Amino acid sequence: MTELNVDGTRVATYVDAPELDIRLAPRPYLHPVRTLGGTVVTDELPQDHPWHLGVSVTMQDVDGVNVWGGRTYVRDQGYIWRDDHGRVIAGSRTPLPGGFAEDLRWVDAGGRLLLREQRSVTARPAPRGWRLFFRYALGAPTQSEVTIGSPATNGRTGGAGYGGFFWRATEGEAMAFTPSGGDPHGSTDPWLALSVEDAYTLVFTGLDGDDRWFARTGDYNGVCAALAWEDTLTIKPGVPLTREITVLVADGRLTRDEVAAVV
Repeated sequence: MTELNVDGTRVATYVDAPELDIRLAPRPYLHPVRTLGGTVVTDELPQDHPWHLGVSVTMQDVDGVNVWGGRTYVRDQGYIWRDDHGRVIAGSRTPLPGGFAEDLRWVDAGGRLLLREQRSVTARPAPRGWRLFFRYALGAPTQSEVTIGSPATNGRTGGAGYGGFFWRATEGEAMAFTPSGGDPHGSTDPWLALSVEDAYTLVFTGLDGDDRWFARTGDYNGVCAALAWEDTLTIKPGVPLTREITVLVADGRLTRDEVAAVV
């Protein structure tokens, strides 16, 4: 495990080698993540979706391999259990100011290489709290293209295009909002905020390409910067898919104007 600190305060723990059932798609993740005031803002292994692991990068369809965990959505059949799960394995690591960079391998249950990833995770002070910088680049490991998809690209309706950088937040009454004031779920707004109770606010930025915000409140609280909202994405050899998501972690409930002043 690796600890992230901001001005001497521990704000996150990075679990690099979780010992989990393959059906949970084991992968490195951040948990617990805390505000500077000490409030925990992530959940792991929740009863409703035990494959939700704090903050991670996770996809339900990587060339047909489920690296999200849980049941797989199959066209015309719905969610079913299949022996199709993969995992993400952390490799070499380099220290960075406020965090680290590392290489990772995405593999199926038999160890076949699906993707290579380069990742950096850093924490820095910010107005109203601290900010997480999470950059990742997914590359095809051979001269063949890699296709990534989601339940939506496999036929599920209702805005189920999740997959990518995913943050499972804690339980409680929550509200998600964006600068436009419209429905945050499926939006392309430059930022999305999630407030839980009056305890904390998370502000996400970093959509790119055709990405959309996936936002859930109520049955559970979570935000995903979704990569394959409606259409699959193809990762071509030598052309990694790169994203940098930033998340402001603030104590208390911020208003839309207060968020706009600090993003």
